[in-house]
Amino acid sequence: MNFTLLNIGFGNMAMGQKVVAIISPESAPIKRMIQEARERNTLIDATFGRKTRSVLVMDNGQIILSALQAETIAHRIVQAGDTEDTMEELEAKE
Repeated sequence: MNFTLLNIGFGNMAMGQKVVAIISPESAPIKRMIQEARERNTLIDATFGRKTRSVLVMDNGQIILSALQAETIAHRIVQAGDTEDTMEELEAKE
């Protein structure tokens, strides 16, 4: 099984393949979603007390808060995907 850990800031990692969406936390519906996840105990706060700059929605319904910008996390997912493609190409050549 092949999986990629995604750095979401301050040494915290999440499974890159499990991320469904990366959202800005500014809108009222997203704030409600965060509050509901907190009440259901499905919220993971990885901000270390800093301002929440992105919200990761996982495929199992969990919500992860990060202090990194959504664009930064998106670039890291793309880079991890490029690395994964390169590894698959190398394995296919062998």
